[in-house]
Amino acid sequence: MKVTKGKRENPGMNPEGVNPEGTRKGFRKPKDEPLYVISVAARLADVHPQTLRIYERKGLLNPARVRNRRRYSEADIEQCRLIQELTQDMGINLAGVKMILDLQRSLEAMRRRVRALEEELEETRREMEERVRQVRESFRNDIVPVPRGELMLPRQANPFRSQTGFGVSPFPYPGNSPRSRS
Repeated sequence: MKVTKGKRENPGMNPEGVNPEGTRKGFRKPKDEPLYVISVAARLADVHPQTLRIYERKGLLNPARVRNRRRYSEADIEQCRLIQELTQDMGINLAGVKMILDLQRSLEAMRRRVRALEEELEETRREMEERVRQVRESFRNDIVPVPRGELMLPRQANPFRSQTGFGVSPFPYPGNSPRSRS
C-alpha cells in the first residue's frame, strides 16, 4: 500500500474503494462465511423463511449455527437460488434437486482429486526428467568417443592388460579365447 499526500492507495482497488470482488476497502469475505440471519437470507434469495427451513430439513441447505441461530453464507444464498431455479423453472422436485446437488458435490470432489493427481504426475515427471539428465551427464563422463575408422592395436584393445603389459586374461583356460578358436 503506498501513501501519497496523506491518502492511502490500495493496489487492486478502483477510485471508489471497491475491489474487483465487489467488497469495499479491501475487506474480503469468503463465500462460506455465515453472515445472514434467516430473514435477511430469505429476502436475498427471494423466498419465504419457511422455505429455507424446509430446504434445511430436506438436506438441501446446511446453514451454520451461531449461538443456536441459523446463519446463512453467500454460498447458501446461491445454493437456494439454484434450488429455486431447478424447482420452479425446470420442474424438478426436491428429491431430484437433492440428487443433482449430491452429484455436483461428487463431481467437484472428483475434480479436486484429478487436479491433485495431475500435480503429482507433473512433479513425478519433473523428477524423472532430472534423473534422466543426471544419468546422461554421468554417461558423458564415462564414455570416451573414438573416431570412426581408427585402428585400435591389440595392446590398446585389451582392457585387462595393465600398464606393465601383464594382466589377467578374461579367458581363464588356454585355448578358450575367441582368437584360438579360429
